[in-house]
Amino acid sequence: MDWTGCTDTNTPGVEVATLKCIPALFQTLVTAALEFVGAVAVIMIIYAGIRFITSRGDPKAVQGARQVMTWAIIGLLIVLVSFGIIMLIAKLTGATCINTFGFTSCS
Repeated sequence: MDWTGCTDTNTPGVEVATLKCIPALFQTLVTAALEFVGAVAVIMIIYAGIRFITSRGDPKAVQGARQVMTWAIIGLLIVLVSFGIIMLIAKLTGATCINTFGFTSCS
């Protein structure tokens, strides 16, 4: 979403955010959260891989690395499946406006 249409420019050189900026803000926050979750999941998977390599066959260390890997993948899948469910509901109901972030009405 574009930020240009939501600011008030009555004062020359000053742009003030209005309530029209809420959809743009919401979209920016959701995008940032998704990027953060993806980055954390990748870091945790790399960390688990390093723990696997450095475990040297110790069953307890291997078990810990496996748990870290499992939970990182499960967390990433939960985020991806949640968006998949929203897209499926939108496709089945024909309410495709729920695929876009914001507070616009479906028409």
